[in-house]
Amino acid sequence: MPEFVKVAKTDEVAPGQARLVDVGSKEIALFNVAGVFHAIDNNCTHVGGPLCEGEINGVEVTCPWHGATFDVTSGQVLGPPAAEPVSRYNLRVEGPDIEIEI
Repeated sequence: MPEFVKVAKTDEVAPGQARLVDVGSKEIALFNVAGVFHAIDNNCTHVGGPLCEGEINGVEVTCPWHGATFDVTSGQVLGPPAAEPVSRYNLRVEGPDIEIEI
């Protein structure tokens, strides 16, 4: 059964920024888009670039390695060279804590 795991504090990820969080064996990119948090797999589906290090423009993140773009709210591919989406994770904010459902 899925459970929520605390991964960060709300003040650790400023609006327009991202952070890598490790949850078990998963690397998850945590994004703050105008005060709303989103979580997707960190590894680009093209060749595994770190999405948490990509440029963020609204809800779009660009992989720093080859420029694939993804929607951080859904994990959907917005632009090549990636062809497959990344997984998106449910999360919740409990007081100052950000929790991701695993």
